[in-house]
Amino acid sequence: MSLVADLRSDTLTRPTRAMREAMLDAAVGDDVYAEDPTVAVLEQRVADLLGHEAALFFPTGSMANQVGLRLHAGPGQEIITDHLAHVLRAELGAAAALSGISTRSWVAERGQLDVDTALAVMVPDGGAYQVSTACVVVENTHNFGGGTIQPIEDLRRLRDATSEVGVGVHLDGARLWNAHVATGVPLSDYGASADTVSVCLSKGLGAPVGSLLVASAERIDRARVWRKRFGGGMRQVGILAAAGLHALDHHLDRLAQDHARTRHTGQRVAEVAPGVVDPANVHTNILVLDVGAAGWSAPDLIAAAGERGVRGYPTGPWHARFVWHLDIDDAMTEHAGEVLADLLAHRDRGGEPA
Repeated sequence: MSLVADLRSDTLTRPTRAMREAMLDAAVGDDVYAEDPTVAVLEQRVADLLGHEAALFFPTGSMANQVGLRLHAGPGQEIITDHLAHVLRAELGAAAALSGISTRSWVAERGQLDVDTALAVMVPDGGAYQVSTACVVVENTHNFGGGTIQPIEDLRRLRDATSEVGVGVHLDGARLWNAHVATGVPLSDYGASADTVSVCLSKGLGAPVGSLLVASAERIDRARVWRKRFGGGMRQVGILAAAGLHALDHHLDRLAQDHARTRHTGQRVAEVAPGVVDPANVHTNILVLDVGAAGWSAPDLIAAAGERGVRGYPTGPWHARFVWHLDIDDAMTEHAGEVLADLLAHRDRGGEPA
C-alpha cells in the first residue's frame, strides 16, 4: 500500500491502544449532575495546570470558546480579535447567532498579536453611541497564522491594559500545549494572562474528543448553565475524560517531535522555493505555504499533492496548510517533504510545469 501522509489537521489522530484501555477502565457517573469522578479529576487537573480555580469539560473546542465569550459579553456588546482568529473564521458566526455578540477585528500578519493595535481598536465604554468592547480574544498558538506562538510578554501587557479598564481577555488555547512545549513557558503563566482559557484535547494530544474551559469558580458555575443551554450537557462522559488524562500523561512532551518534523519539512521546501515559506516562522506543528509564490493556486497544489499521497487543506486561494500530529512518523514526514518540494520546485509563476 502506498504511503499516505494525512496532514489536513491534527484532529485526525486516532486513540492509541493504551488510551483505549484507559477509557475502558474509567470510573463514570452522570456529569450533568456533576457526579462523574473521572471528569472531576480531569477538570481539576487542567485548572491547576493553568493556575485557575476551576474548569469545565466540553464536547468541542468551539463550544468551549463560545461559552467563554458568553461569560464576558452579552447581546449588544462586542468582542475584538484578529482577522484570522478561529472564533471569527471557523465557528460559523456562533457569537452572533447564539449570543447576539458583535465582533470587530484588526489585521494581524500570521495571526501575531499586536498589543498596541488591539488596544487602539478596543472601546471599553461606548456609552449610548458606540458598541462597548467586553472582551479581547487571543489565539495561541494561532491556527490560520501557521502555528504562531504569542509571546508571553505581549499577553501580559495586554492583560494589564485590559484589566485597568474592565475589559476581559479570553485565550483560545486549543493548541496552547504546543506553545508551552515549544517555549518552555509554564502553562500557569499563560493561564494568568486571561480571565478564561479554552484548551483542546483532541488535536495534538490525540484524544478522540473534548476541550475544557478554565476560569474562576464563579465563572465556571455560570459556564455550566450556558453549556446546558447550548446543548452540551453530557452523562457518563468519564470514558472520554479518561482519554484526556491519558493524553496529558503520555502525549504532552512528545509534541516536540511534531514541531521538529514540521520545521524539517519547512526547511526542505524553503531550499527549493524560498518565497513559499520562511522556516523562521515555523514555530510549532503547522506549516502554511504561500503556494501562490511558486505559481500554484492552493486548491491545485492540494489536489496534486493528494494524488501523490500527501493531504493538506487550502486556507485561502494561495495558501495551503499542513499539520503534523501523533499519527505522522518520520517516514511520512520524509514523504511529505519530498512531494511538496518536488511540486513547488517544478512550477513557474505562469502556472505551467517548468
